[in-house]
Amino acid sequence: MKILLVGNYEIGDAKSMPRFGEMLRRELEARGHVVRLLRPKGLLGKIGGGPAGGAAGKWLSYVDQYLLFPLWLWAVSRRGWDEVHICDHSNAVYRPWVRKVSPSITCHDLLAIQAAEGRFPQQKISKTGRMLQGWIKRNLLQIKRVICVSGKTADDLRAMGAAAEIVVIANPLNNDFSPASANAVSEAKQRVGLSPDEMYVLQVGGNLWYKNRPGAVRIFAAMQRWEEFAGFRMVMVGHRFTEELAGEVRRLGMESKVIEVKDPDDSTVRALYTGAAMLLFPSLYEGFGWPIVEAQSCGCMVVTSNREPMQEVAGGAAILVDPEQPEEAAAGIAAGWPRRDALRAAGLLNVQRFGRQEIMGGYEMFFKGATDKA
Repeated sequence: MKILLVGNYEIGDAKSMPRFGEMLRRELEARGHVVRLLRPKGLLGKIGGGPAGGAAGKWLSYVDQYLLFPLWLWAVSRRGWDEVHICDHSNAVYRPWVRKVSPSITCHDLLAIQAAEGRFPQQKISKTGRMLQGWIKRNLLQIKRVICVSGKTADDLRAMGAAAEIVVIANPLNNDFSPASANAVSEAKQRVGLSPDEMYVLQVGGNLWYKNRPGAVRIFAAMQRWEEFAGFRMVMVGHRFTEELAGEVRRLGMESKVIEVKDPDDSTVRALYTGAAMLLFPSLYEGFGWPIVEAQSCGCMVVTSNREPMQEVAGGAAILVDPEQPEEAAAGIAAGWPRRDALRAAGLLNVQRFGRQEIMGGYEMFFKGATDKA
């Protein structure tokens, strides 16, 4: 097949979606398909410092993405592709610019659209942001063939009014997550300020409100009241602490217990997963939940929210807790702690569902089905 993939803006803030597009390109090419990944170029956005460069950078980036790129896509999509696939639902606005072939799309989550509609009071959306999300929603609902990365995302899309053919295909692991060597773990612990024998709880995620990083600190603080966890520290991997998060650490008296690790490389993250006593991932909402699978791939026990899609992704191989009830969550973790070896083993089995070969086979069948109908 000849497959055109429509990817994300090359100077955008997000890392996971560009990686996802590159992974699709690489894996589909390895299966013998002719693949091109087309991404909006930062022609003008770079002048203003990109989307994070203030008003000028944001609006110049909009010109790149919504005025210049559609014309390029219109021209390229006319060249006899069997499949045109938009890799990220936030780019559904490119739908009208695809020629010859009705495009398909991967929907990762609907959080931004739902926030723009006022579902989440924790997240304030500007007027232009609400307009953008409304534009994305209108186009997304007109796409007839959709891959959703979890059952929860598929349910949310149907509840939003989609009448498309919807297939659930989970996200594969983007990187080679597997247990790191003892030396790598020791070196990573030393780099972040842990002693060789020190036990720690790991939290991985950005500062978006639904990642619930302050809630993770509250759960960890509640765990300190249990004898088996009193000597543990907490390593928080991701973006620089917000004022809210830093304030919560101080309020709980956890300054000496909580370690901030800002944007480490993949090898360090892998080693930290391997050496952790557990991953604490008490997210409030997700479209999928990458860290769950990453941790399990490294042999790390997972504690996550008793909500979808976290339960779906964890596959029964995790301690499930209420992310908004710290004391109750700590008690649940203590009760599940004796099963840690069994949970680690179950996690390593669960992640076999997310192998690239299995996932890409699903994509290939999805694309082939559309070609057979044509």
